[in-house]
Amino acid sequence: MHSLFRSIRDSFRDLLPIILVILFFQLVVLGKPLPNWEKLLVGTMLVVLGLTFFIRGLEMGLFPIGETMAYGFARKGSLAWLLVFAFCLGFGTTVAEPALIAVAAEAANVAAQAGAITDSDTARSSYAMGLRLTVALSVGVAIVIGVFRILKGWPIHYLIVGGYIVIVILTAFAPKEIIGIAYDSGGVTTSTVTVPLVTALGVGLASVIKGRNPMIDGFGLIAFASLTPMMFVMVYGMVI
Repeated sequence: MHSLFRSIRDSFRDLLPIILVILFFQLVVLGKPLPNWEKLLVGTMLVVLGLTFFIRGLEMGLFPIGETMAYGFARKGSLAWLLVFAFCLGFGTTVAEPALIAVAAEAANVAAQAGAITDSDTARSSYAMGLRLTVALSVGVAIVIGVFRILKGWPIHYLIVGGYIVIVILTAFAPKEIIGIAYDSGGVTTSTVTVPLVTALGVGLASVIKGRNPMIDGFGLIAFASLTPMMFVMVYGMVI
């Protein structure tokens, strides 16, 4: 129980700067009282509790299972199954990512309003699903590349610099309507569902492979997961 209260206190401390900024601009700069302050207070309390339980859940569930599976695949010595697992993990977590679902739905609505697709529920749903699957496929590929990097010990900066060079080139040829969506897709993939499991996979894998440093080699998978969606979505925009 003491540990839970300490976690709640830590979550409130993390959110306090945001709360102070909102209060300052609302009360001092705008000079207006908070609207429905009772609801805002209850909502803030729920956010603190939600953040607390989310972090506790990561510590108790997602991080351990990700590291355990990484240990298991590394000790099993099957590269094929490890890569299949890496792809499925990246694909599955991204498809379920709430932020991506929201961005894809909004992109479909805007595309329908702009006349890029038919203004119907079926067309919007198909467009949003196509965008989600494209991003999920790209993250699956990204995690496979990241796992290969850990296994081979490749320097991460060469891959990242090369990836952004490709993105700049694609930006010159992609339809201007899709460029902003592509860049946003790179950000929303690295959110609440994807990050914990992918991070745990990388750290666990680097910890169990001889000659790898978890601090140097274990991190970086998230960078690939935010890089490849930009490429894939711009190509997706060219195709459709």
